[in-house]
Amino acid sequence: MENTRASSASAALATAPRRKRGTPVEQRQSFFFLLPSLIAILIFVYGFISVTFYISLSNWRSAAPNWTLHTPLFEIYADLFSNTRFQIDLRNTVVFTLLFITMAVLLGLSLAIIIDYNRRWFAIPFFRNTFLFPYALSFIVTGVAWRWIFNPETGINLFFDILGINSLLAAQGMPPLKPGWTTDPSVVLSINNALSAVIPAAADWRVQLGIPVAIIPVAIAATWQLSGFVMAMYLGGMTTISMELREAARIDGATEWQIYRYIIIPSLAPVTISVIVILLHVSFKIFDLVFAMTGTGPAFATDMPSIFIFEQMFKGNKYNLGTAASIVMLLLVALIIIPYLRSQRRGEDS
Repeated sequence: MENTRASSASAALATAPRRKRGTPVEQRQSFFFLLPSLIAILIFVYGFISVTFYISLSNWRSAAPNWTLHTPLFEIYADLFSNTRFQIDLRNTVVFTLLFITMAVLLGLSLAIIIDYNRRWFAIPFFRNTFLFPYALSFIVTGVAWRWIFNPETGINLFFDILGINSLLAAQGMPPLKPGWTTDPSVVLSINNALSAVIPAAADWRVQLGIPVAIIPVAIAATWQLSGFVMAMYLGGMTTISMELREAARIDGATEWQIYRYIIIPSLAPVTISVIVILLHVSFKIFDLVFAMTGTGPAFATDMPSIFIFEQMFKGNKYNLGTAASIVMLLLVALIIIPYLRSQRRGEDS
């Protein structure tokens, strides 16, 4: 039986149609059609990246452009990684990325399952589009709105008074509940002490490796805006799963929870990978939401590399340091995007 299956699979692969390469004339025509786009990409993408990298090695200043190379050559990058603020920015990026992606994927997937399970009710476009409305807003608008929501004096803290929570605390002789939210500079769940047992030098690190409290509201705001997009991605993936497969599982006695857990969610793995890559790209480049909502935050608790680059280049007159930081962020994004694109290409070829 196993031999029959193996031979059938081999026969299917042998008879599968191969992708046609086209005649030499057709290949030359295709090349000439693509040539203008290739030239534009070489100039406006790779050319500009090359110039940016060169500036990061030079003595360039905004008021006095200087093409001479800095000596020692890579001292700018050494200064960048020894910069305490940039180290904090890298920590903030990692923390924000983990919080943002985790919450956005879980919320988006939950919304998609709710809509898919209640297809009759959510068949009306208005209900589906309601979850997509935040995605249509600009990050600036979202940042301003959520800055008011998390304002310690006029935002969400007022509900603690309205609901009588602070009155109960006062009756017990306890201070009122007024979290600082975006104004709290503290870092929780620091792992420096734990790392010092393995890396003794970690005890002397100037950057606390933990979760800045002020960055949590920023991750919540980003999740609110992008969860609708994640939901739409998952709903699109669910449409590719045949209804016959679900009906067969129901006939076998599977509950709806089991169908989603063992059939639908595992089948959405490619969608999940695509969603994570897209959200990683967003989180690494995020600027306007953070800039409008908190800025650099208390003690740089919400500072991001994009804000660091902006201030170094346009406020600090340090083009070489700002461009060096942008090259570092480009490499970090490339470490994620390139393997993803290669895996997608291998999937198409197979």
